[in-house]
This record gives sequence, C-alpha cells and structure tokens, in this order.
Amino acid sequence: MGLLLRPVRTALLLALAFAAGIFWERSNQGDRCLDAGGALRNGLCIGARE
Repeated sequence: MGLLLRPVRTALLLALAFAAGIFWERSNQGDRCLDAGGALRNGLCIGARE
C-alpha cells in the first residue's frame, strides 16, 4: 500500500511547491512595482519608472 501512495504524495508535494513559488514570485513582483513608483492593477504594474 505504501508504494502506491508514494507517487501521489510526491506529485502533491511538487504541486504545493510550485504553487508556493508562484505566490512568492507574484509578491516579489508587486514589491518591485511599488518600489519603482507604480501601482498594481489586475496583476499588471502601471506607471512604474525604470
């Protein structure tokens, strides 16, 4: 029984790690946008200076 659940557990852990990475990157992108003087609208950075 343990051998059957191991691939499922691995796939679940990979999916959770991927989702955590997505949220982490979105947060960092938002911080960079705000630091550049922009504003986030619908996930896009508007009005940032380069």
